[in-house]
Amino acid sequence: MDNPALWLTRLILAHLLTDFVLQPKSWIDNRTRLHFASPALYAHGLLTALLAWTFLGFSDWWAAVAILITHLLIDGWKSYRPAEPRFFLIDQGLHLAVLLACWCIRFGPKSDVPAAWEQVNTMRSWVLLTAFVFLTLPAGILIGQLTQKWRAQIQPLTIGAAESLAQAGKVIGIIERIIIIVLVLKGQYEAIGLLIATKGIIRFGDTNRTEAKTEYLVIGTLLSMTLAISTGLGAMKLIAWAT
Repeated sequence: MDNPALWLTRLILAHLLTDFVLQPKSWIDNRTRLHFASPALYAHGLLTALLAWTFLGFSDWWAAVAILITHLLIDGWKSYRPAEPRFFLIDQGLHLAVLLACWCIRFGPKSDVPAAWEQVNTMRSWVLLTAFVFLTLPAGILIGQLTQKWRAQIQPLTIGAAESLAQAGKVIGIIERIIIIVLVLKGQYEAIGLLIATKGIIRFGDTNRTEAKTEYLVIGTLLSMTLAISTGLGAMKLIAWAT
């Protein structure tokens, strides 16, 4: 595959799928408990490398090997760290740095990326697929990490209610972000304002709100919508650049 942008897009999509969608929580728990002795750590690393290899093509086997080794080291390192947002962001930043390093090795820093984007329809499909995948579980996990402080404040009050709120929030958030990115791609920004207003009315009717719960919901909603809108705009910019 000689298309630099498509090569990197497929690599990022493989990472999103294996690190968020295809990784069970039991694997994460096993890795946190056993660290480098965890079978789940190596199963996850192997799955990540295999999917990247499948997406890139067999000739780029060296990138899959590099991803396998670095993924094991990064995730093993993270397993010793507490479950805090900063370590989550560092972990994802390191993974992204590896992907970018592989891209630079494969194409070189002076690659004429726009000229290589010859198959616009194929590029559009991969960019949009990656954007939609990101806005499902990966974005939800990112928002969960960033709102951890406020969620911790409401859990001591009503643990069962907080857990129910978190689970419902995941589903609602995914649907909300998918609707928003579709509206952004269609240029229907007025409808996004209507969606925000409708959600505000629904929240206003909640008579069991506490200050911590209100802050948690507002911050989570704003983060969710910001991610959806910025992802949609970013996807359109990439597609426009390709043309």
